[in-house]
Amino acid sequence: MLEQFVTAILEFFTDKMPAGLTAFIISLMPILEIRGGMIAARLLEMPFWKAFLICYVGNMIPIPFIILFIRKIFEFLRRFSFFRRIIEKLERKTEKNKKKVLKYEAWGLLLFVAIPLPGTGGWTGALMAALLDIRLRKSLPIISIGVLIAGFIMSGLTYGIFQL
Repeated sequence: MLEQFVTAILEFFTDKMPAGLTAFIISLMPILEIRGGMIAARLLEMPFWKAFLICYVGNMIPIPFIILFIRKIFEFLRRFSFFRRIIEKLERKTEKNKKKVLKYEAWGLLLFVAIPLPGTGGWTGALMAALLDIRLRKSLPIISIGVLIAGFIMSGLTYGIFQL
């Protein structure tokens, strides 16, 4: 399903911009992140290390902003009923995973970000860190390592273990 979504995005972008920029933009997007970026890079036949670097940077750029500003953004968006429902859903998801993350602290957040499953990743990890009051200084290195691990897992799946 993720590959089909990435393929649809690629069809839109392919004629309009270079492969590296396409992979970068896909990696910036929530849900897709480095997972979608690496799939796109592979489909665009980008060399592994170039693709990995571009997708990693693309995935990491929004993270500090999410940690620093998401509470203020949520506070503003709660004024609108449509956004209030989405925010409450995100907060419930955070609350659901709160015990696991707080129990294992840094390891919990790292594993949550590193395992490339739907609903996990850098964006969700940053949201969780912000809502659980884990400071940027502590959460950013953990999330960075988690995205790195997720990137290597996805690279192994998309580029093939032996091509790395």
